[in-house]
Amino acid sequence: MAAEDGARSPTRMLAEGHLRVATGGGAPADGGIAVRHLPHHHTAKKEGVGAKSEENNHGDADFSPSQELDKLVNGNNKVPATLDDYRKLVVPVIEEYFSTGDVGLAASELRNLGSDQFHYYFVKKLISMAMDHHDKEKEMASVLLSALYADLLGSFKMSEGFMMLLESTEDLSVDIPDAIDVLAVFVARAVVDEILPPVFLTRGRALLPESSKGVEVLQIAEKSYLSAPHHAELVESKWGGSTYFTVEEAKKRIQNILREYIESGDMDEAFRCIRELGLPFFHHEVVKRAIILGMENPSSQPLILKLLKESTVGCFISSNQVSKGFSRVAESVDDLSLDVPSAKTLFDKLLSAAISEGWIDASFSKSAASDEDMVNASDEKVKRFKEESGHIIQEYFLSDDVPELLRSLEELSAPEYNAIFLKKLITVAMDKKNREKEMASVLLSSLSLELFSTDDIMKGFIMLLQSAEDTALDIVDAPSELALFLARAVIDEVLVPLNLDDISSKLRPNSSGSQTVQMASSLLAARHSGERILRCWGGGTGWAVEDAKDKISKLLEEYNTGGDLGEACQCIRDLGMPFFNHEVVKKALVMAMDKQNEASILALLQECFGEGLITINQMTKGFTRVKEGLDDLVLDIPNAQEKFGAYVELATERGWLLPSFASMP
Repeated sequence: MAAEDGARSPTRMLAEGHLRVATGGGAPADGGIAVRHLPHHHTAKKEGVGAKSEENNHGDADFSPSQELDKLVNGNNKVPATLDDYRKLVVPVIEEYFSTGDVGLAASELRNLGSDQFHYYFVKKLISMAMDHHDKEKEMASVLLSALYADLLGSFKMSEGFMMLLESTEDLSVDIPDAIDVLAVFVARAVVDEILPPVFLTRGRALLPESSKGVEVLQIAEKSYLSAPHHAELVESKWGGSTYFTVEEAKKRIQNILREYIESGDMDEAFRCIRELGLPFFHHEVVKRAIILGMENPSSQPLILKLLKESTVGCFISSNQVSKGFSRVAESVDDLSLDVPSAKTLFDKLLSAAISEGWIDASFSKSAASDEDMVNASDEKVKRFKEESGHIIQEYFLSDDVPELLRSLEELSAPEYNAIFLKKLITVAMDKKNREKEMASVLLSSLSLELFSTDDIMKGFIMLLQSAEDTALDIVDAPSELALFLARAVIDEVLVPLNLDDISSKLRPNSSGSQTVQMASSLLAARHSGERILRCWGGGTGWAVEDAKDKISKLLEEYNTGGDLGEACQCIRDLGMPFFNHEVVKKALVMAMDKQNEASILALLQECFGEGLITINQMTKGFTRVKEGLDDLVLDIPNAQEKFGAYVELATERGWLLPSFASMP
């Protein structure tokens, strides 16, 4: 089918020497195009992946097999007679592939081994080696398996290799702490790429011991990844974006494709090139850039309209993507007028033609610049707040100074716009690297303790989710990123799980925002979700928070066994996490309930409050957290309710708590 459409699958591109996996941040070597594998129906080829005879391979100046394979091929053409021989020879092939990213070369070397009966081991070894490397190598391994499927690796060998990995999960976990989750992603990716059938998960569970880690891998793959909304995009972007090129690079390629189309008029070639990008969720960019080109060069408008009409009528570009493309141009038409004075007139002409030809709905109207429902876009105060917020957020990402940001935000004196700040913070973070995303989550935790109410945070997320489709126009993986931010907020106790239901009730059913909330719920429902979500952006401060909890427990234990009051205060100060001091309050109160010397623990809280080490906001938050968990505490400390009442009375007398605490349910 792909051949009939004029498209070349990645496997076909291998045969023609066009595919090279990127091995770093730059462009692929030798001018090759690095694309992700698109699920397609695999058909076996007689010539195989290399599409060259062994004789031609030997005569190719670019052919550089590993040293051991070179001896094998150019020596007496022996093939490995045993699995041990195969193991020795296959490792250099994988190492060289990780170094060069050359899929064709890896396929050629594997073919030259001539030991099809052992190829299941190649699957196992490739994945196990990738698991012990970075995300780049994990992505490269998935691309290679997909490219070799049906040509060199049959369905049985592929399944056999994955089963061997599942059987050895316990051993892999010894050297690779997150082996279970990583292997689950590999399984899910193989299903998404159609190189493992979905029924493999059911069969695998039946063949493995019920209590084995291999079964756990399959359960995580099914429940956390394959059952989630937008699961294909989530899985394919798990290791940093499977397209191997950035959004900016994609935009440049689309621009070049359209310019070549205008010059040649070859629509089939344009469709083929767009299809090979493998970015159907980014087709709105094709529409947008095509319209702008038509506005900049009026003589090209007939060709542009023809391309867009054929792509829409033929369902090559969905009507939703076409509408998004037109909407984006409509929103930016004022800016376009600076370069193309008649931009508005030209756009209206193109839109009228599209409506008259019936490939865009007549009810289409320019979407007004989407802004927060709670404010008027023309309000000068809101505009100033957004501008100042942007500066504050950028400074925070540079300095990583939470207290400074809190002071700056307080100086703005605009608590009514807290939700706008949250939306701005997460939107900016989503367009940056994992470091900034982690910093945004840490800051959100601090804001919830110091300045923001739960309502502020919920409103901010609702605004983000209501505009999720628009955000995805510029940030391709916005839905999965937003789901992680939501899940992380629950793990960090910024929100509670019930808040997700409240947020979802404010969204349109089956909308992108509603599906994102479902995705977040799925992530939270998975086993060991807390650890995985805390590490979703590389561990960063997520692990620092866990470490801080351990350190707080230890310092309180040391103080409780006769430690010095001043030393305990210094240890709390040395943590350097003032936004997390509510944890000190919580753990101290629970310890006071459970131990005999509660007077000394309460004296520590008094000292911390008196020095300004623990603020009234942090103190109130700590008391609130204990109050919320009293039902559970009573199970271990029968008189917890009575003791907590006495602590609240003492805290109220000494001014530790905000007046609002008394009215809390």
